[in-house]
Amino acid sequence: MRISVIGCGYLGAVHAAAMADLGHEVIAIDVDDAKIALLSAGKTPFYEPGLPEILTTSLASGRLSFTTDISLAKGSNVHFIAVGTPQSADSNAADMRFVNAAVTALIPHLSDSDLVVGKSTVPVGTAARLQEMIATSGSAAALAWNPEFLREGHAVTDTISPDRLVYGVAPGPRKDAAVSTLNAVYATAIAAETPVVVTDLATAELVKIAANSFLATKISFINAMSEITDAVGANITELADAIGYDNRIGRRFLNAGVGFGGGCLPKDIRAFVARAEELGRGESVAFLSEMDAINKRQRTRVANLVLGAAASVDVELTSARVAVLGLAFKPLSDDVRDSPALDVALKLNALGADVIAYDPEANGPARLRFPALVTAETLDEVLTGADVIVLVTEWPEFIALDPERVAGLVSHRAIVDARNVLDADRWRAAGFTFVGMGRP
Repeated sequence: MRISVIGCGYLGAVHAAAMADLGHEVIAIDVDDAKIALLSAGKTPFYEPGLPEILTTSLASGRLSFTTDISLAKGSNVHFIAVGTPQSADSNAADMRFVNAAVTALIPHLSDSDLVVGKSTVPVGTAARLQEMIATSGSAAALAWNPEFLREGHAVTDTISPDRLVYGVAPGPRKDAAVSTLNAVYATAIAAETPVVVTDLATAELVKIAANSFLATKISFINAMSEITDAVGANITELADAIGYDNRIGRRFLNAGVGFGGGCLPKDIRAFVARAEELGRGESVAFLSEMDAINKRQRTRVANLVLGAAASVDVELTSARVAVLGLAFKPLSDDVRDSPALDVALKLNALGADVIAYDPEANGPARLRFPALVTAETLDEVLTGADVIVLVTEWPEFIALDPERVAGLVSHRAIVDARNVLDADRWRAAGFTFVGMGRP
């Protein structure tokens, strides 16, 4: 099948390469000349495991090409809209300019038998509005909504072997054809018995934002509980283990720490609240604003824990060298958008600490945003001479650190584990003051 993908950011580039890897003929389109040149050369503009490999093989096969010319979408059977929906500059609402522009640019090149498929995370009601936009133009092309559920660091697998497929389709004579077309696109996943949910447009739009809201709530809940366990000397990890055995709750996403970040969860829950308020249902999701506040509070909490750790080794924060381990919002990513790790580094810097940070992949993206940020090129470099260490992104190499070896590099032995991934007993046995999040 011939497919066009409009937008070559994180979502679009991964989707285009994955669709080509599955055997489809794909033309990927973006307005950014530099990005298109990079991708056409087989280079990725961001770090994502597995993407360079399928990008290279798909380009070599001739099934994948990149362009800035939207007219080359003509002749494709399916057109995926995969542009970003960032938070608006002046409100919490989603900025829909890129989605609107993509559909407007695509319309003149649509054939009546084409299917336009939205993948971007949008406010509920967007699909119906875009469907009307297409119809008003005189085109008979159909529209469906097929939300993405990518996890950064696992996006290639999540695209090729998703845990579920959701099709939002409008009722009418084109419904069955739209479903059949999407089944053909995802034939490999369907053959592997991936569940398929066929629903209406509004429900499909809500599926992604509801899922993200639930995950954000679960993370913020356990972080709020960790504040209580800190106050009473209880252990948040054991608490999470105990309630996680309840299969109505489950253990996943019950890991207390510095909180969530990235380009999806924070802006998505804020946009959901904004849209609910527009619909006159703000009270229905008012709790999400509290989840957002709990999440933001963890970053200040970690900075304060570093302050206390410095004091425990008789060092004033204003004269302390603080080694920040991690800048990306999660491991296996170089994404620093709304990153708790980067925010902690900046907060400590603002408090007067001598901050040096290291991330295996995100040093460059972090410096692009904050050129004054001091970064190390190696793990040993960031640790050498540190008065306090704070682990804020749980990269495997940080978890695997040998406390005895680290003790020989640092000036003072104090560490804050803001992800609750280290063995406290091992670090204390090596003479470190060890501080976790809600655990002894």
